[in-house]
Amino acid sequence: MKFDNSPLWTALITPLNEDLTVDFASLEKLLIEQKEANNALLILGSTGEALNLGLNKKKEIIDFVISKNTKLPIMVGVGGHDLAQTKQWLDFLEQKNIQAYLMVTPLYSKPGDHGQYLWFKELMDSVSKPVMLYNVPSRTGISLSLSAVEKLKDHKNFWAIKEASGDLKRFKLYYDACDKKPVYCGDDALFYEFSNNGSSGLVSVASNVWPKQTSLYVQKCLNKSFDSIKLWEEATNSLFIASNPTPVKTIMFNQKRISSKVMMPPLSSEDLKDSNIIDQFDEKINKWFNQEK
Repeated sequence: MKFDNSPLWTALITPLNEDLTVDFASLEKLLIEQKEANNALLILGSTGEALNLGLNKKKEIIDFVISKNTKLPIMVGVGGHDLAQTKQWLDFLEQKNIQAYLMVTPLYSKPGDHGQYLWFKELMDSVSKPVMLYNVPSRTGISLSLSAVEKLKDHKNFWAIKEASGDLKRFKLYYDACDKKPVYCGDDALFYEFSNNGSSGLVSVASNVWPKQTSLYVQKCLNKSFDSIKLWEEATNSLFIASNPTPVKTIMFNQKRISSKVMMPPLSSEDLKDSNIIDQFDEKINKWFNQEK
């Protein structure tokens, strides 16, 4: 498949059965939904529940998604702190029909400018597909180094940045540091603001819950016709009242779109005590969509 800069990438959840095996039947339904919405796919996003899945499970998920031949662009998350293990994961992925990688700042170790540069260069040198670098300091403990970005911006595999610090000033710094190559918003609630400052698109959690609705949200933000700022800010923020993807799985279970809301430990659906606020926003977003489409 020819790679393109899709404006919306869904950071797809991994539905699980009660015994913690992958619920492939539900996963296939979710792939069909994303296909109908024409959203690109981010599989095994690199800082959430995907880190809690074993290597064999992750390989099974990748092979299953590819086997369904959705014709959608596929990006795969690459996260961790062990260079050798991370390169082994990339060796596996390099053999697969995927279009891009999402590479996050190394976890926990908090490397400095040169350490980050060496990490990303080593990984980017070992692959043949476009790379989106990922800034999410709330998860990794340190921001993506601007110095490293400036050194890597001309690398043949440098494609884009995903900015998920929630800081517009930080977004602008990355936008300038990478010579205005694509910088994607990683916070659903902030995409309107980011789109007005040059963001190329959104890597979304909300598009799990609202695939077509989020696609329309992105389109309207990019063509400057969006005017429901408060609704979307509040609705998408409600998906983060517990650790992601706990609220998302809960509402999708309530919608009867996945068979269970089971999480891979140490995450637990029991940490979300009340989903009423999300259910209320589900009704409001659907009403908005029916009025706007």
